[in-house]
Amino acid sequence: MSTATASPARARKARIVAPPVTGQEIVLIGVIALLWTLLAFNTPAFLTASSIQPLLGNVAPIALIGIGMTIVIITAGIDVSVGANIAVSAVVVAKIVLVQAQQGIVVALLAGILVGGALGLLNGFLIAYGRVHAIIITFGTANLFQWLSLRLFDSSTVNNIPETLAALGNGAAGRALWVPNSFLIALLLTALAWLYLRHTAGGRHFYAIGGDEVAAQLAGVNVKRRILLAYMITGLLVGLASCVVVAQGSNLGQTVGAGKELAVIAAVVIGGTSITGGRGSVLGTVLGALLVQTVASGVTQLGWRSELSDLFVGLAIIVAVGTDLIRERARRKA
Repeated sequence: MSTATASPARARKARIVAPPVTGQEIVLIGVIALLWTLLAFNTPAFLTASSIQPLLGNVAPIALIGIGMTIVIITAGIDVSVGANIAVSAVVVAKIVLVQAQQGIVVALLAGILVGGALGLLNGFLIAYGRVHAIIITFGTANLFQWLSLRLFDSSTVNNIPETLAALGNGAAGRALWVPNSFLIALLLTALAWLYLRHTAGGRHFYAIGGDEVAAQLAGVNVKRRILLAYMITGLLVGLASCVVVAQGSNLGQTVGAGKELAVIAAVVIGGTSITGGRGSVLGTVLGALLVQTVASGVTQLGWRSELSDLFVGLAIIVAVGTDLIRERARRKA
């Protein structure tokens, strides 16, 4: 292959896949470091194990679901049903598998992952083959999943959940080398997803679909299959995250999962994934999840009103989306 031929090919790949670490991710690392420093000065207990360990444990479900949501948004889609999916998957694991059937950790994990994956597959099928915008489909399925979860709860809280999933919880059994196991699992899956998206043809197909779906189709990408896969992956990760949520307490209320979709989408967008599709990184999503949870934890420890956490995260989303739109317009003019 000649140099003249190779150069355009490299340029096209560069437009699809971002640098290994983006400028926005470096900024996020700086912002998180600054916040941790300020919180440490104002609330000395912040940097203690009793504060950091639960923080990282609470980051894990958001980061896990965020991996899948990143892929979905890269394809120019969105999934607002993940919170309701958590509710269904969690009540199946807690009530049916652990309390009623008294099964072990393997069965509980499989049940959560399979239920979440099935609901994600339903979303993917309707979006890929129904030719209706993702936000309409997932808003509809969110209501369906919420109804299903309430039927499974049967108007009562699930109490006295066995400690079968303690290895994923925030207690001593859920930590290895000081760090929560759930957070380590989230980091491992993030690394695998990062490698898959950057270094495989299948991963780059997601970027191609988000950049220009018609062009991707003409280039031979099976667009419907990739979209179906994106939502199924998200569902599988929701199922795993629901097991983490169940592991973090002995009771499970009917509001489990409420608002989680907003936290996940916030993490993805703040992490630098373009809401218009075609660009994004799971590394940025994990940093976004850490920032969102740091803000929530900081507001609590400072004794401020909880609404301020939503305000700060909302402002961060506006800044992130605004910056993304400005960059997108600049690219189109170039």
